[in-house]
Amino acid sequence: MKNCKSVATPLIVNGKLSKKDGSKEAEASCYRSLVGSLLCLTATSSDIMYAISLLSQFMHSPSQIHFEVMKRVLRYIQGTFDYEIFYEKFVDAKLLRFCDSDWVGCVDDIRSTYGYAFSLG
Repeated sequence: MKNCKSVATPLIVNGKLSKKDGSKEAEASCYRSLVGSLLCLTATSSDIMYAISLLSQFMHSPSQIHFEVMKRVLRYIQGTFDYEIFYEKFVDAKLLRFCDSDWVGCVDDIRSTYGYAFSLG
């Protein structure tokens, strides 16, 4: 078995995924099972939310490239086992909000992608 090193980010920065990327098809049932399991994990690990929602777009016909990106997410999770969230009672809790957009970011249908995040504390 190979020595799997953990990675610092779940996705490659500025990497784009496409439905038709020219690689072989991956086993769809295994891919869907992994995506479903990781969607459950996003309830406690919000740092992988974007990566998993991106990978879930290819559940009908995943390629080997999509599967490799999925393995990168798993290596990222392997390196974050010791991360913890500590909630402390605050008197001055502030609600922060952020939004971002990726104009014409989808390679397949030239659509824009929007995202938002909220933080309390």
